[in-house]
Amino acid sequence: MTQPNLPAPTAAVLEAFSSAFGGAPDGVWRAPGRVNLIGEHTDYNEGFALPFAIGLAAHVALRARPDRTARLTTTRRDPGRPGHGGEVIELDLDTLSKGSARAWSVYPAGVAWALGLRGTPVPGFDLALDSTVPVGAGLSSSHAIECAVAIALAELAGAELRVEDLVLLTQQAENGFVGAPTGILDQSASLRGEAGHAVLLDCRDQSAELIPFDPAAAGLGILVVDTTVAHSHAEGGYASRRAACELAAEVLGVPALRDVSPADLPEARALLDPTTFRRVRHVVTEDERVHETVRVLRADGPRGIGPLLDASHASMRDDFEISCPELDLAVAAAREAGALGARMTGGGFGGSAIALVPLDRGDAVSAAVLAAFEKAGFARPELFSVSPAGGAGRVL
Repeated sequence: MTQPNLPAPTAAVLEAFSSAFGGAPDGVWRAPGRVNLIGEHTDYNEGFALPFAIGLAAHVALRARPDRTARLTTTRRDPGRPGHGGEVIELDLDTLSKGSARAWSVYPAGVAWALGLRGTPVPGFDLALDSTVPVGAGLSSSHAIECAVAIALAELAGAELRVEDLVLLTQQAENGFVGAPTGILDQSASLRGEAGHAVLLDCRDQSAELIPFDPAAAGLGILVVDTTVAHSHAEGGYASRRAACELAAEVLGVPALRDVSPADLPEARALLDPTTFRRVRHVVTEDERVHETVRVLRADGPRGIGPLLDASHASMRDDFEISCPELDLAVAAAREAGALGARMTGGGFGGSAIALVPLDRGDAVSAAVLAAFEKAGFARPELFSVSPAGGAGRVL
């Protein structure tokens, strides 16, 4: 079934499709994971963020069926969990509802469900998934799946959806079907990314601007430290932070925390309890850090943004309280070994940290992080480098 000279993920998903369903798919689509350079928990506050797409991606092979059945399989092997390692999950598209799908199938099922709500006639389909985005690492593995499935099903259904439509569609799948109260940052990066650029995203109106960001050209690399501490956006920590932000906006009389300026913080302190105030202070100062990062990138290039990454991590650790000991250690060890700046990335409560590292210090920084984790008795982290890559699209 596989064809010569295909990239490994494309070959893998074709092989999985053939093994499970026989024959060839109608096409193969991919959508990348993302790293958020800066701007965390600002998206659902209608603020600003600066993510970039990465080379790690979800690939889906799909073939339309003449009925209303969806059959799903994946190359991922996770013994004891349903729907992994070649098992086929079968779903009835006419009875899809929250709770009707299991394990990883909630992501493609959620997209089909959301398309149905908007009146797009989704055919039955066979789907195989291969993803190189680590699960639970804070690199948006779930949105990579959803974006790949969304562009594939939209094409098979003949629906001409704009990027803005796809962003809201996948957010609806996450919020209404998966049950994760996420914003629009992750899918926006996956759908809009371009090599050598970060995406400056205005989460109020979805306007986006590509900002040149080429660390390698500046002699730098982006090191990802996956702590292997798993997290889930559907669990309570993320939801409670969002609820606190929404409550604060109501008390402060603004549509969203994006409308609170640094000059408003003294008044906010007087009106809010100390914990809620700290949540607000993180969001307000993080929006400011996004704008300052863009300014520095334009004026001085990537080498100047290290202190902003450090300040962002301190804010997430102390004000938003979404870090964990492993993330804090990764950031501290990387900085001490020569990283120009470091921060946790993603929703928090586990996942990954990123470090901006001079290329000639890459091995030393990696070794220092590994040694620090071993000394602390933490599980060995996964370390790898990423760079800004292209966004979602059809590959075959």
